[in-house]
Amino acid sequence: MSTAQATQPVKSGAAGAAIFPGSDSRKFNYFEPKGRKATHYEDVTVDVQPDPERYLLQDWIISFPDGTPTYSKTWTKALSSDWHKFRAVDQEWERTHYQRQSTICGMVQGVIENARKSGAPKRFDKAWVKVLQDHLGAYKHAEFGLGTSMMQAQRYGYTQMINTAILTNSSYKMRFAQDLTIYLAEIGLDVEGFDTGAGKKHWLEDPIWQGVRKSTESIMGATDYLEQYLATNFVFEPLVGELFRSGFIMQMAAGQNDFATPAVVAAAEADYERNLANSVELFHILTTDKQHAAHNTALFNGWMKKHAELAAAAANGLQPLWSQPRVKVFSFADAQAQAKNRLESICSEVGLAVP
Repeated sequence: MSTAQATQPVKSGAAGAAIFPGSDSRKFNYFEPKGRKATHYEDVTVDVQPDPERYLLQDWIISFPDGTPTYSKTWTKALSSDWHKFRAVDQEWERTHYQRQSTICGMVQGVIENARKSGAPKRFDKAWVKVLQDHLGAYKHAEFGLGTSMMQAQRYGYTQMINTAILTNSSYKMRFAQDLTIYLAEIGLDVEGFDTGAGKKHWLEDPIWQGVRKSTESIMGATDYLEQYLATNFVFEPLVGELFRSGFIMQMAAGQNDFATPAVVAAAEADYERNLANSVELFHILTTDKQHAAHNTALFNGWMKKHAELAAAAANGLQPLWSQPRVKVFSFADAQAQAKNRLESICSEVGLAVP
């Protein structure tokens, strides 16, 4: 703002800086794009929620009764010299998210219909059917819990770009929990005595799952939204989520005459790759911040240590699952080694210590 502008009185309701990037352009690019040109994703997410430090001449238009502004930097212990720098790697916004979710739901439904039409569930190994009933049915509750956690966390993000990335992460988790619920209910129609309520009972009572419950509920109970985001994608997912989904279900299924379940579970693995890329981008920005890198790195290392202890205990508790299928093609030790390698790779990308 110029000196002349600064001396002029601000009229009631006046909003917007007189000069901003692109103010002389007919394309109205009021922000600095990450690349040479603004993408559609940037057009519909960057500065959708206005920031008094960027464009508003007055303070936040709406505040809570206690004076807390609509969005506050104090809602996380992390610090940033520019919260608006983040752009989601997958560049997903409302329209593209709905399109991808719809595609996945159609794929899952197609897998279910084709499996049932061919009589595949009846050919599953009986021991494997019990694994699906009891333990895949239990795992869906972890996905639902993490989805609920991030549904709450996204509200506290300081920018629309951060909010959108966390919210789509939540949506993928909730959809996958629904995928598993529908899939188990459908194949259960073709398997005599299949108990669709067994998963909940195992989630609540089976010792195998109590470590996973504790880890999940610890993330849900975190009061810092970035702690919830970090703990989910940097800790729980590699040490527990991928361990179970990829290291157990997807590795074991084919040997039990089951070619349907891996197709359903694979959707969640693809979801995680997108969510991980987004979270790595955000936390890398924060750990390399020109003013606050040391503070953020120490903070994140503390969060990693706290949640890694819980996730490691949860993973060890799942070990008995690898002995339950009749045909054993992959060991728990191999799956856990892959999980630890994934964790080390994530830490190296964002400059954090391996817990």
